Amino acid sequence: MTVGVDSPPVAATKAEEGETRPKIETFDDILPYVGEAGRYQLILFIILLPFTFVYAFLYFTQFFLTLVPNEHWCKVPDLDKLNITDDEKLRLSIPRANEKEAQEGLFDYLKCEMYDQNFTALWESGIREANSSWSRIPCQYGWNFNYSSIPYASIASELEWVCDKSYLSSAAQSAFFIGSIIGGLIFGYIADHYGRIPALVSCNAVGFFASIATSFCNDFWTFALARLVVGTSFDNCFNILFIIVIEYVGPKYRTLVANMSFGLYFAAAAGLLPWIAYWIADWRMLSWVTALPLITAFLGPWIAPESARWYLMAGKVDKAIEMLKKFEKVNGKKVKPEIYDEFEKSCNVMMERDKKLNNYTVFDLFTKPRLARITIVLVIYWLLMVLTFDGHVWNMKLLHRDVFTSFSLASLTELPAAVLLALFLDKWGRRWMGFASMLICGIFSFVALATPEGTIKVAMAIMARLGVNVAANIGFQYAAEMLPTVVRAQGVSLIHIIGYFAHIIGPYVVYLAEIQRDLPLLVLGLISLADALLTLTLPETLDQDLPETLQEGNDFGKEQSFWWIPCISSSHEKKPKYRRKIGKENAGYDPGSVVKIESTKL
Repeated sequence: MTVGVDSPPVAATKAEEGETRPKIETFDDILPYVGEAGRYQLILFIILLPFTFVYAFLYFTQFFLTLVPNEHWCKVPDLDKLNITDDEKLRLSIPRANEKEAQEGLFDYLKCEMYDQNFTALWESGIREANSSWSRIPCQYGWNFNYSSIPYASIASELEWVCDKSYLSSAAQSAFFIGSIIGGLIFGYIADHYGRIPALVSCNAVGFFASIATSFCNDFWTFALARLVVGTSFDNCFNILFIIVIEYVGPKYRTLVANMSFGLYFAAAAGLLPWIAYWIADWRMLSWVTALPLITAFLGPWIAPESARWYLMAGKVDKAIEMLKKFEKVNGKKVKPEIYDEFEKSCNVMMERDKKLNNYTVFDLFTKPRLARITIVLVIYWLLMVLTFDGHVWNMKLLHRDVFTSFSLASLTELPAAVLLALFLDKWGRRWMGFASMLICGIFSFVALATPEGTIKVAMAIMARLGVNVAANIGFQYAAEMLPTVVRAQGVSLIHIIGYFAHIIGPYVVYLAEIQRDLPLLVLGLISLADALLTLTLPETLDQDLPETLQEGNDFGKEQSFWWIPCISSSHEKKPKYRRKIGKENAGYDPGSVVKIESTKL
């Protein structure tokens, strides 16, 4: 990202020379005068760093709090009294896994069964190897764990959430995302009524104290409750400030800043987290350490500006202008008073207009048939994409013994995903790039499915993760561009709230491995392909006049050709009948005259 002190905007320069300048009607119109990507924006970009770490740590820490070694087996008290090795205990007391079971479990012995024998007597009589004909029983006295690959006992290991209790790890993760739904409603209300910064501080404060409380948990119910409360801070802990940062960046820089900030910081945080867990080697201390970045939020009122758009929404135009003057000063600009006067008048007109539009609700999206179909498709698209993303995150623990390296490498795919989007999203379009990314995810999921256990299988799963990373970032702005202005914010909120239910279901997709080892990859591959095909049923939003009213939303994309690919000049934007009607090809397509919007403008 190239961020420096902007050169004077062309419009402002012409105005000083006496030429007619564009009208100052929106917040984006005044940004070039105070600086679109100057010193202040660079400061905001840096401030975003700790909050991105918070987001990644809240999202993924529970993975390492509940990590269980692949090699675990029934505890046999009789043999534990003897001075013998684990290998000798296993050979005498635990049934061997067959070839398929060993491949699926990454362990040569069964994890949930033991032989029903008097092992002290057997050892004293000189018997050192089990007889496969002996009767078997489920584990009676708990489990032993091999901590050579995972150098600490997680809460799941301590409380033995394995075999018939292995679902408890998934249940605790689901509790976290149930908390996300609750938190989205609570902190969303605070953000709308009291300001973005109060919501940011309160949200992160709750996450901090609940993360600390996690370290004192000693059973499933207290752990699930603590994680539910931590979950209330998820998303808003980062998204509020992220939106503020993007609001203060000029429109032409937003695709770059949005993708590169998230790609750089999130990839670094998620890639570093496994090694923090490995180095600390204590799940209680890990809860403390990953809570530390949340402390940054207490400095929020002093280091982060309030959202100027929230000031406008709250009718505080004077506060918004005061904020812009701070930008002007830090960026070394000089804005004439009449610019601010014109902006203030435009804001007052806009607020009057918005009051008339506030009568619409999210239910209006379903009053027109085509718009209702688009909305439903967007909901399902986001739901399946989130389910796929979470599935690949949690499935990583099943693919390789060295889960720390594999998780770290998979997380680092956020960076190339961000680079790909910054380079190609505004050239290839949302529709076909969304299709291609989910198709890649599906293909590599099936390739991983057909690949023997080992490094190559992990590499294929990481490529699948790269595909869904790209799709996730596209999904953030796709809905915001497609839904009509009068219900855009409410529609995007609806889609994201429903997406939380995919987070709740996600861990149980991985739990399917208890039935059959490769079942999670099969399900994730099928979901990816379904989501890829679903993307093609949506219209393209690149370089289009975006819908303002419900009727425009209903008609949006109706004339588009299914085969239109923006980066291929020979493909036609319009369907043949509309081209014949107008009498020319690609009629109405003028990339220089359209309006764009990012999801972060909400």
